[in-house]
Amino acid sequence: MRKPDFFIVGAPKSGTSAMYDYLKQHPQVFMPELKEPHFFGADHHRINHRPRTMEQYLALFAAAGSEQRVGEASTSYLHSELAAGEIKQFSPRARILIMLRNPVEVMYSYHSTNLAEGFETIPDFEKALVAEEKRRRGLRVPAVNSGILENLFYRDVVRYARQVEKYLHAFGAENVLVLIYDDFKRGPAGVYRDTLRFLGVDPTFQPEFRVVNPNRRVRSPRLHAFIHNPPELIRRLRRAVIPDGGITDGIARRLHHLNLRHATRPPMKPELKKRLKSELAPEIQQLSQLLGRDLSHWCSP
Repeated sequence: MRKPDFFIVGAPKSGTSAMYDYLKQHPQVFMPELKEPHFFGADHHRINHRPRTMEQYLALFAAAGSEQRVGEASTSYLHSELAAGEIKQFSPRARILIMLRNPVEVMYSYHSTNLAEGFETIPDFEKALVAEEKRRRGLRVPAVNSGILENLFYRDVVRYARQVEKYLHAFGAENVLVLIYDDFKRGPAGVYRDTLRFLGVDPTFQPEFRVVNPNRRVRSPRLHAFIHNPPELIRRLRRAVIPDGGITDGIARRLHHLNLRHATRPPMKPELKKRLKSELAPEIQQLSQLLGRDLSHWCSP
C-alpha cells in the first residue's frame, strides 16, 4: 500500500490549501480527497475524536499510482512538538514543504477560520488571546464536535523558528523547502515550479491557479451554535432516529457550509496589531537568521 513521501506541514492560513489544490491537479502527484488527515502529532489533545488508525490513514492513499509522488497537507504538524520525529520514523526520506506567512496575519486569520468552522467559541480575537492560558489549564475549552486544542493557542502556532528548526534537524536542509506566502501570492506560478522541481516531477505543468479557501463568516450564529453543540435531548433523539452517525455527520456538514458566506475580515485593532508585532519581533529575527532572509518587514510599523 502506498504511503506519503512528502508532507505540507503548515503553517495554517499561509497558502497550504492552494498548494494542495495546485499539486492535486498535477498528473504525477497524488493528494487524497481529505486535505488534512492530522494523523501525526501524538502530543496534541484531540477533542471528541480519535486519530485514525494506520490502516485508515494508509487507505487515504490507496488510489495513488505506482509512479506518482504521494503527499498530504496537515497544518497541525508544524506546531506539534512530536510530528516531525513521527513523520521521520514513518517515512525517513520524505520531503517537507513549509509555508510561512506574517505571523500576526496568520493569528488573526486563523481565529476567523476557527470561528467559521465552529471550533473557536470566543468571537473577539483579543479575548481569545487572553483565554490561551486558561485553555492550557483545561478551562474555557470549546464544547464542540471535534478539534485539536492546540489549534487555539494562536501564539504557539506561529513560533516559526523553533518549528522550522525541528524539521531541518530531522530531515536535513536538502529535504525541506520553506516557502513564503508573500512570494506565493505575488507569483504563484514561479513558486509552484520551484515546488515541482523540489518534488522531482515535471515543472512545466500548468495548473488552474484558482482562488482557494477565502475567508468565511457565519450567517446565523444561532444555527451555527445548534449545529456544533446541539442540546443533549436533540443528540439523544438524533441517535435514536438515525443511528448511523455518518449520515447525521453529513447532514451537519451540509448545514454548516450552507450557513457560511464569503466575507472580508474587519481590520485588526491598531493597538493590538502593534503590540503583537512588537511581541513577535524577536521570533521573526530568529527566523530571518535561520532562513538567511530578512523578514523584518513582518514586524515593522
